Amino acid sequence: MMPQRAAIIGAGTMGLGIAECFAVAGMDVVLVDGCPELSELALKRLARRVRAHVDAGLLEPSVLDRAAAVRTAKDLATAVADAELVLEAVPENIDIKREVLSACDRDAPLAAIIATNTSSLPIDDLAAFVNQDERFLGMHWFNPPEWTPAVEIIPSSRTDEAVVERLREFLLAIGKRPAAVGSAPGFVANRIQFALFREAVACVAEGLATPRELDELVRGSFGFRLPFYGPFQIADMAGLDVYSSIFAVLERGLGEEWQPPELLRRVVEAGRHGAKSLAGFYEYSEEERDMLLLERDKRYAALNQLLAELPPQIFTPRGTGDDQD
Repeated sequence: MMPQRAAIIGAGTMGLGIAECFAVAGMDVVLVDGCPELSELALKRLARRVRAHVDAGLLEPSVLDRAAAVRTAKDLATAVADAELVLEAVPENIDIKREVLSACDRDAPLAAIIATNTSSLPIDDLAAFVNQDERFLGMHWFNPPEWTPAVEIIPSSRTDEAVVERLREFLLAIGKRPAAVGSAPGFVANRIQFALFREAVACVAEGLATPRELDELVRGSFGFRLPFYGPFQIADMAGLDVYSSIFAVLERGLGEEWQPPELLRRVVEAGRHGAKSLAGFYEYSEEERDMLLLERDKRYAALNQLLAELPPQIFTPRGTGDDQD
């Protein structure tokens, strides 16, 4: 059964946005912050946030009533008393999370799912604060949560698989695109994002590009593809043998940490060179391959036109973007 009643503990940027998302989906939402005064303030901030989205044409006016129905509670115990889904979204402080998760475990119904929106803390460590730990897992949203479709589901080593599937179905039902991943530092999305940022900073530090030029390059090259395809399918379309050759060049120029990944090497040696050979990380029939490449071209052309229609100042924030001091 899909959860219909949610309690969100913590009304910062993420908690507030998730509350809006749940409310728009028609859920009964209780939102609490550190004290009753902050909780009441959070409800006012939520109302302003939803109104701004309606005024901008991002939401239908009918959602105003749903947002107005979001309520608060006098304390955490009252907030979670009849919740089917409890989401902890407090700051990334292990002591605060220990206190909040222990209270949620104690006061929420036994059938309730308890989730944490942590973006970095190990899920098994946090599971230790929940006695009924089979119902506990990570549910990592991305900013802004109302509009970013992905949500990482991170089970602990003791999470019941039925809870994972129930949460996955729930997220799909409210329009999100969940992915179940393992618990490791940064999980998956942040690990990839910060690897990109690390190399971006290195390129600027080495004098290869200014921040402005680098942003322009990423936005118009591989970043241009990412709304539609992930890195494995992009690599399949480009050719895995090509990727392997590029890694060899990078290894010679930048060091052994750039040697071709072992998984890539095995796939290429097996003759799976990507879409052109009808097998890479994915498998394709000729019809599927041709359709994939045609759809790719259609989507890229449409996105290129959309970008061309935007005013230049969208991509030119105040300041030059070239001063690294």
